Amino acid sequence: MVDLDAKTILKIKNENYLIHSLKVIAKTYQQIERMPFCIKILLENMLRHKDDVYINKYDILNLINFDKTDKSKAITFFPERVVMQDFTGVPAIVDIATLKDAYAFLGGDPKKVDLSVPVDLIIDHSIQVDQYGTIKAMDYNLAKEYKRNMERYELIKWASLSLKNFRAFPPNAGIVHQVNLEYLGEVVKTKKINNEKMAFFDTLIGTDSHTTMINGLSIFGFGVGGIEAEAVILGEPYYMKIPNVIGVRLKGKLKEGSTPTDLALSITNELRKNNVVDSFVEYFGPALNHLSVPDRATISNMSPEYGSTVGFFPIDNQTLEYLELTNRSHLIDLIEAYAKHQGVFYDSSYEPEYSKIIDFDLSSVEPSLAGPSRPQDKIILKDLKRNFDELLNKNMQSKENTLKNETSIDELLKNMKLGEVKVYNKKKFVKIEFENEEFLLSDGSIAIAAITSCTNTSNPYVMIGAGLLAKKAVELGLSVKPYIKTSLAPGSWVVDEYLKKANLLPYLEALRFHVVGHGCTTCIGNSGPLHPVIEEVVKKENLIVASVLSGNRNFEARINNSVKVNYLASPMLVVAFALSGNIDIDMTTEPLGKDVNGNNVFLKDLWPSSYEINDYISKYLKKDLFEDKYATIFNDKIWDNLKVEATDLYKWQNNSTYIKKAPYFDNFKIDINPISEINNARVLALFGDSITTDHISPAGKIPKDYPAGNYLIHNGVEEKDFNTYGSRRGNHEVLTRGTFGNVRLKNLLVKPKEGAYTLKFDQKNIEFIYDASVKYQQEGIPLIVIAGKEYGSGSSRDWAAKGPKLLGVKAILAKSFERIHRSNLIDMGILPLQFNENQDYATLNLDGSEIFFIKGLEDLNPNKLLHITAIKSDKQKIEFDVIARLDTQKEIEYYKNDGILSFVLRKLLKQTIQARGN
Repeated sequence: MVDLDAKTILKIKNENYLIHSLKVIAKTYQQIERMPFCIKILLENMLRHKDDVYINKYDILNLINFDKTDKSKAITFFPERVVMQDFTGVPAIVDIATLKDAYAFLGGDPKKVDLSVPVDLIIDHSIQVDQYGTIKAMDYNLAKEYKRNMERYELIKWASLSLKNFRAFPPNAGIVHQVNLEYLGEVVKTKKINNEKMAFFDTLIGTDSHTTMINGLSIFGFGVGGIEAEAVILGEPYYMKIPNVIGVRLKGKLKEGSTPTDLALSITNELRKNNVVDSFVEYFGPALNHLSVPDRATISNMSPEYGSTVGFFPIDNQTLEYLELTNRSHLIDLIEAYAKHQGVFYDSSYEPEYSKIIDFDLSSVEPSLAGPSRPQDKIILKDLKRNFDELLNKNMQSKENTLKNETSIDELLKNMKLGEVKVYNKKKFVKIEFENEEFLLSDGSIAIAAITSCTNTSNPYVMIGAGLLAKKAVELGLSVKPYIKTSLAPGSWVVDEYLKKANLLPYLEALRFHVVGHGCTTCIGNSGPLHPVIEEVVKKENLIVASVLSGNRNFEARINNSVKVNYLASPMLVVAFALSGNIDIDMTTEPLGKDVNGNNVFLKDLWPSSYEINDYISKYLKKDLFEDKYATIFNDKIWDNLKVEATDLYKWQNNSTYIKKAPYFDNFKIDINPISEINNARVLALFGDSITTDHISPAGKIPKDYPAGNYLIHNGVEEKDFNTYGSRRGNHEVLTRGTFGNVRLKNLLVKPKEGAYTLKFDQKNIEFIYDASVKYQQEGIPLIVIAGKEYGSGSSRDWAAKGPKLLGVKAILAKSFERIHRSNLIDMGILPLQFNENQDYATLNLDGSEIFFIKGLEDLNPNKLLHITAIKSDKQKIEFDVIARLDTQKEIEYYKNDGILSFVLRKLLKQTIQARGN
């Protein structure tokens, strides 16, 4: 029986709402009652958008039977809104402006290329920590940000004036995910349709992988590639496979001394081990009573790090209390009534049916960090010193101590000359002078200590905790060494206010943790340069210095090119490590420093109790803070004074090094070119496991001697004005040259050399990957990339797919792919190929020198097996099958169109031709 007429009226306080009721259809399909909460939200979305074109009754039935359905079946999802940040938003605007141009050139009306769903773009990725340790730092950094990025901001403002449904938040307004959590999210939305008020679930996608943070507020949303988001805002739905839903049963309670950050790092580590990639994760269990929405948001924010599509928490009283606190009490009655009617208000008396359940006990969580280069690599605090020593032994250059082990650090400082280098306890020490004081800089010295990222600055518990720890440290006379680059970058202005009202900000400032701006800063790689004195010593002596940050990612060369090891930690531990000055310390037994009387001060002496923290929260975190700060979020005089006009077509500036018309529609044809086999392909790069989008599309510093730096110099840009890779994502010339441009990239074709290099086999030359690709394309040779598992983990960078496309890469052959990046590759017309189980390039004896032939691309179907022949230089053949990771018919359609943007343009043109014919 197929009865999907779910419309009914929900009455709430004399107000009638038209809804698509899950309760109504559950009378026919009882299995709906036991569905995971996130699947129920998707089901409501599909019921509401059923039109027999994109969604028909059989599509809905497939979802109703989600746990028994063929996983190759696709869900058609219509998000209600899209959020963007500027690093991904600028290239999206460039693409839309280019699409308008192409459509107009081919005879269409550019006004028809517009946004179908609301878009909020929050500028948070551009501010850099240039100045720090001073009350003037934020104003200085903001002024620098505007000066560097004026062209980009003019483009964003053009979009806000020229595109309907597009709203831009000015620089320094906050971090997109924290603003989404504290201000934008509604949980249940309403709108008028045919004079009836309709209620429905708030859903979204975002062009940043950490969009999942909103799952902590019980809103279904996740990160996608910028190209996918462009299709959605131009009217296409989002397609995905029907997922497995992993239930994580949370029980117990955090013990004294453990923080929500420790919990998030522990869950990340556990779920990575359980391989939840491409799955939905949904949390339930008795511990939900002990987790506030900010605690949940910290866990949900890390969803990309443990690999799931979402990390969803159901609606409950904690959700409603947070909405009350954050000045959204007008939504509460509707949300509670609607959620209970739809069966998505959490009820601990029963458990939904999940594909698998993982138990996690909060009482098992200990103080932790993650590092030195992956967020899933958790290290218990007491094990950190041993862990760093092991890392140092692997990288040790001098195996002989130049000093006896019984020598003390104080004696070293006293006896060494300025600039002198000694090895003590297998660590290299250099004596430096900084701000008229003498210090020892060594392996393990902290170079950067940053309280940063929405992951933690959205959580008052750890922010108040950091302030209280700083207060106790200052009262005991402890200080932070001046060469450590300290910063505080809250994700919203609310944080500044409650820290000020609690009189804790002055203590953080006394330890040089001044507010440097309201944006991602160090977490996204915008740590800014180290002080020249420190930079010179680190490079000259090849010191392994460290950063500690309260962020969500610590991939190689992401934080700072000169900082080789990077650790994620709670804001409280960030302050503690800044006080200690070194990463190789066991804080559970060793002192952080000495008080004014020369007594040892330990972490336990500074650590605030949960009672202290919660007392401060109850006193100083009030509703009026959110009301006042978000009432002025759009107020920015510089932004208001940008002289930009609304136009149908964007006016490109030929001499711009920031914004260039994209080349994707050059030589565009309305008819699709038939797919041909990939023959005579060469390997551009051969990688191991865990190649991240930071490796493929860096966001940080542009080296002057790399192809992107050479391009900028050739175009009259001085090195001091290079800005970052991320800030120049609107210019394909820079980003193509920057693809695979990470200075720590390990291309096994040129092992042990690190950086953006490859071997061009026919000439036996080691050269830049970009330069080799240009020559290969001139010779008409297609390229492939071979990699291990977890290829494309990390940020949702569309340039990690756009760049390889423009380098001439036709296919990526990997052991496994991360979800967002695999989609991005398809959306750019690159074929993702997956090795069969128990196979990889090593087991097949592939070394990257082979010539590849990929057969079977005709008559594609989801996950079709393709045949590869690899021919070695001695004519030996290696033959094997691979899985074409085109998981749905829609992905096949995008691939056949050479990407999603070409698909959208062809669709628009066909509609225009049809309309003219009528």
